Amino acid sequence: MPIDVAAIRTEFPTLAREVRGERLVYLDSAATSQTPEAVLAAMERYYRTSRSNVHRGVYLLAEEATDAYEGARTALARLVGADPRGVVFTKNATEACNLIAYGYVRRTLGPGDALLCTVMEHHANMVPFVHAANDRGFEVRYVPVTEDGHLDLAEAARLVADGRVRFAAFTHVSNTLGTINDVPGLAALVRDANPDAVVHVDGTQAVPHLPVDVAALGVDSYALTGHKMFGPTGIGALVADPALLERMEPMLTGGEMIRDVTLTGATWNDVPHRFEAGTPMIAEAAGLTAAVAFLEELGPDAVRAHEVELGATFLAALADADGITVHGPTTMAERGAAISFSVDGVHPHDVGAMLDARGVCVRVGHHCCKPLMRELGINATVRASLHVYNDADDLEPLLDGLAAARAMFAVGRSA
Repeated sequence: MPIDVAAIRTEFPTLAREVRGERLVYLDSAATSQTPEAVLAAMERYYRTSRSNVHRGVYLLAEEATDAYEGARTALARLVGADPRGVVFTKNATEACNLIAYGYVRRTLGPGDALLCTVMEHHANMVPFVHAANDRGFEVRYVPVTEDGHLDLAEAARLVADGRVRFAAFTHVSNTLGTINDVPGLAALVRDANPDAVVHVDGTQAVPHLPVDVAALGVDSYALTGHKMFGPTGIGALVADPALLERMEPMLTGGEMIRDVTLTGATWNDVPHRFEAGTPMIAEAAGLTAAVAFLEELGPDAVRAHEVELGATFLAALADADGITVHGPTTMAERGAAISFSVDGVHPHDVGAMLDARGVCVRVGHHCCKPLMRELGINATVRASLHVYNDADDLEPLLDGLAAARAMFAVGRSA
């Protein structure tokens, strides 16, 4: 069923705002999505009616809070085709990547081993592993990006050929180039060279926009975050094979993650609880359950179809505009909803300011992808990212702002 954008917009209170006297046009969902009323209501309901801690109390409020928290685990597992025992709640995807870097990579890899990463990664899916490599003495190898914004699979095959790659980390969908990577193919490439290799994927830009089935992808762990999928900030997850979690050490200790404590040591709880130290994000979990329900009601296939259609319109308009270079794949069949581009002769920050004056929210900068920016030979881009509350009406003020920016700075250069 097609997405009814007008109806959906009414579910998001922020979208009713005017900004600088203009209708708000929100095109920064790759950074954080807007939050629907259902999510806000679920969080408020916890605070107003069931405010208590989880897992220990035997009174009704504590049982309600525990049900809300554990219900989020079940809902998220259902959305992404995972085992609930493999869903570890973290405060965001960055913490999820750090968790596997600390709990597995640091305790498994050492001199003589290699870790495969890519140049297109968000810093969150790169820095924790580089930091571990510097401490543990293993090698990090990087898959380069081709001119059309794809991973160089021939080079990837060469990088894993010696069988020394024991861990691979790459993104499902690039937050800058928009590239949708062939996750099953990349995972198979790594494991063909080393059957024991562990494959980790950053799924933050995929789960809000694509149908995702972690089991079908054939990966060992998958990081995601709530705030990009209509949910609250402060909650994300590492979705992993429970068998992998059993091999990992916790990053934080204390509270619910303990099974027993003596004066000389401690033993850990079952997975996934051993990785969730202290009082967890209970209200945020309630909000995440509502966000999952919102996504499921829309239907991931319908979300993807809407964004493909709108993205194609946007890409065609950018192709027709003078002085604009799109970075990454040029067809929506190969890319997600985040579209980065450069405007000739105009710094991205100036473009952002011109658009803000028209009520248009875009992201400008390096998008936490500095190695990728260097690979592209630029310092920053403008990024417009689409979601279900966007339609063709949102593109008009964006394109007007881009034309105005080019005209203003062209005049400045000729003066």
